[in-house]
Amino acid sequence: MDSGCGRETGRRLAGSTPAARTRRGRGATANPTGRFEAAQREAFSDGWERQEDIGEDQEDSREVRADDLPPLRTEVTLERARTIITRNDSPDIGFDRSINPYRGCEHGCVYCFARPNHAYAGLSPGLDFETKLFAKPDAASLLERELSARGYAPRTIALGTATDPYQPIERRYRLTRGVLEVLARFRHPVGLVTKSDLVLRDLDILAPMAAEGLVKVALSVTTLDPDLARRMEPRAPRPEKRLRAIRALAEAGVPVMVLVAPLIPGLNDHEIEAILARARDAGASEAGGVLLRLPHELADLMRDWFAEHYPDRARRTFSLLAQSRGGKVYDAAYGRRFTGTGPYADLLDRRMRAAMTRLGYPAERLRLRADLFAVPVRVGGQYSLF
Repeated sequence: MDSGCGRETGRRLAGSTPAARTRRGRGATANPTGRFEAAQREAFSDGWERQEDIGEDQEDSREVRADDLPPLRTEVTLERARTIITRNDSPDIGFDRSINPYRGCEHGCVYCFARPNHAYAGLSPGLDFETKLFAKPDAASLLERELSARGYAPRTIALGTATDPYQPIERRYRLTRGVLEVLARFRHPVGLVTKSDLVLRDLDILAPMAAEGLVKVALSVTTLDPDLARRMEPRAPRPEKRLRAIRALAEAGVPVMVLVAPLIPGLNDHEIEAILARARDAGASEAGGVLLRLPHELADLMRDWFAEHYPDRARRTFSLLAQSRGGKVYDAAYGRRFTGTGPYADLLDRRMRAAMTRLGYPAERLRLRADLFAVPVRVGGQYSLF
């Protein structure tokens, strides 16, 4: 069993922690090698860097100072995907298809369960995940082709299940907007997941779709504490902006779910009731929560983050996680991976349910319409006789 309590939860990842200045504004505190790489990288100074900057009076001081290193910058690679709709048959997920216009996420949420996916690209789930991004410029055209395929049966598409569709680079690439434009033309149902108020930019698409029962938005509010949010989610909009986005969406007639996710034991779990109350007051009509998930490299990344920001809380966090994951850091079993088991997980569930009942959140989730779906006639195309 790997509870995380038997080893030093405040330890740092050896050789993979860049200087604080270079990663300012980033969530991860380390950049460990991905699990599929044959060789493990370890950064160290051999004393020969930047020789040209060493004066005569500094001949014995050859180490590069952290202040000399430039900050990490975001790099975007255009990816030519063959398909855009991803299918799944997971029994504990309420959708069977999803779209992610981007891989990697500049929001830099340290706890993001999608971080380990970056290892498939030969990159680190750490800082690489939030600085080396991939954009799929053909997302809208691929979607139009797939929705037009003979025999396609419409069901709600989840948009942004792995990485945020409204992360900062969406302002430039507008891939999410392009996808929504296609879905609107096909009158296809879609559920959006984001933690960004950039979603309000697309109200001109979302409001008409909502009027036909074709869209709802899930907005993640992890904490109401701006300092904690800055440390956990450095490039995501601050909590008050997300609450204002909930209000603006609701006032425009767009159904909104608030996600209190992830619930991190000993860090933000005390905020459940406060977040649900603020979101309900802003107009949220549904609510949900997910216990922190730490697959693959994410467990060590979180330990490293705790060591830098909250070293006094690490032991309690990992102990409560272990109590809720059968003694392990993570349990991927269907039916348990989102909620956990045991007394602590049961307590979180009871608190969520009690607060939702008291605040008047409906027990039933809104079901979007799929009966309006129709493949539009292409411009210059020919109408069918039947």
